Amino acid sequence: MRHLLLLCALLVGLTASAQEEVRQLQKLLRAYRTVEQMYLDTVNVERLTDDAIRGLLEGLDPHSAYLTKEEMKSTEVVIEGEFGGIGVEYQINRDTITVMAVVVGGPAEAVGMLAGDRIVKIDTLRAVGFTQQDVVKHLRGEVGSRVRVEVVRRGNDGLLEFWLTRAKIPLHTVDAAYMATPRVGYIKLSRFGRTTVEEFAAAYERLGAPRRLILDLRGNGGGLLDQALGLAEFFLPKGSLLLTTKGRTDERKFYARNDGTMLTGEVVVLIDGQSASASEIVAGALQDWDRATIIGRRSFGKGLVQRQLPLGDGSAMRLTISQYHTPTGRAIQRPYTNGERREYYLDNLRGYTDSITDATPHYRTLKRGRKIYGGGGVRPDVEVQADTTGYTEYYAQLMRKGVLTQTVTDWLDKERTTLLHNYPTLEQFLADYAPSKEFISALVAAAEKAGINYDAEQFERSRHWILTLVKAHLAQRLYGIEGFYRVVNPALNESYVEALKHFEK
Repeated sequence: MRHLLLLCALLVGLTASAQEEVRQLQKLLRAYRTVEQMYLDTVNVERLTDDAIRGLLEGLDPHSAYLTKEEMKSTEVVIEGEFGGIGVEYQINRDTITVMAVVVGGPAEAVGMLAGDRIVKIDTLRAVGFTQQDVVKHLRGEVGSRVRVEVVRRGNDGLLEFWLTRAKIPLHTVDAAYMATPRVGYIKLSRFGRTTVEEFAAAYERLGAPRRLILDLRGNGGGLLDQALGLAEFFLPKGSLLLTTKGRTDERKFYARNDGTMLTGEVVVLIDGQSASASEIVAGALQDWDRATIIGRRSFGKGLVQRQLPLGDGSAMRLTISQYHTPTGRAIQRPYTNGERREYYLDNLRGYTDSITDATPHYRTLKRGRKIYGGGGVRPDVEVQADTTGYTEYYAQLMRKGVLTQTVTDWLDKERTTLLHNYPTLEQFLADYAPSKEFISALVAAAEKAGINYDAEQFERSRHWILTLVKAHLAQRLYGIEGFYRVVNPALNESYVEALKHFEK
């Protein structure tokens, strides 16, 4: 009765809308207490709370979200750009952890672990059958802590035991940086982490500060705002407006703090439907200032700003508080309906393409006055449609069932030493290697074993795609991630090829 009287006294002094809020909160608390006290089975209170908060946020925009304690830990690793680990790149093949590569200078290299090793035991735990989450849980840990692993190595009898001391392992955000032609540089960014601008500047200098540059943001889902602003600043003069954020009651503008390193020279930015948030900030700013030509497909359209609010137990809410606008005033966020997340993301998978009409908002670039369009996302200056001529069901099944990558792994088990002897450098591999008839036979046989019947006509239609990806995955396993892009870009990346044509013009 006392609590009821206090609630009534509180309600008297509130406006009608505030009174309704209090009633609804009281209703929520009453439901929670009723379930906790009267439900037939024992209630997992933590899970009930997590689900309630998640349900609350899912009724809002598509990007407000709840992160559990475990999800927050994983996110912090990606953002911070490093973690405590043993320094291996791995895949789980046939329930076994297979080392794809060892990080140069890392703990695994120091004790003699090699690419191709199968990790079968971690400390006292049998690791066969581990999930991705299991591997992360048991191989990562505090810097300086020790872990014992046992591996199976081809050509060795019995198990090999290694004791490793975990160290800081960097998560790089520059996947590739090389000269596409003698005059055109290429830099691929996977995301925007804590060290992105530093990595990008180092890669640019390593290439000799080229005056023509392809910045590849395809598939880059974003990351830290300050790194996006820093990258846009790299190409623009001091004082240039980079971004405006507009909230419920406030507006904030971000300007270039210094003259950029590359104020002149030609820049092409590659984007696609998975380029989002920080990627769109960079692409939008450079397009608005006529500083870059944007090539590819319309970007995702993620222009909502979230503030991360800790909830006291390691979990957090990411609550949308404002919107991004490019320097010309274009809203990056594409249209959405509160609570309809599934349809929102399905639209992106379908490749949402609203045609430009008289009603489409348009703007003028800030230097040349070119017409550009709003409506969500960044629309490229040169649109490149995906090439589907090599797509067949046979190819799709090879990829979906992991047959192609597994065959590459099995082939390297036998041929790694021979391949590195015949092609000691990536340049030699790119110039001279082609998958052999023996490899193709092994691939077809592995597909048959996986229930994929050989179709000669479909194989021929997809031959270029299949053999290019075989070579790309071999290059990645032998020489690092850059090898993958060195193979795929000129052969299968239509936007990359269009960028080179642009520079020729």
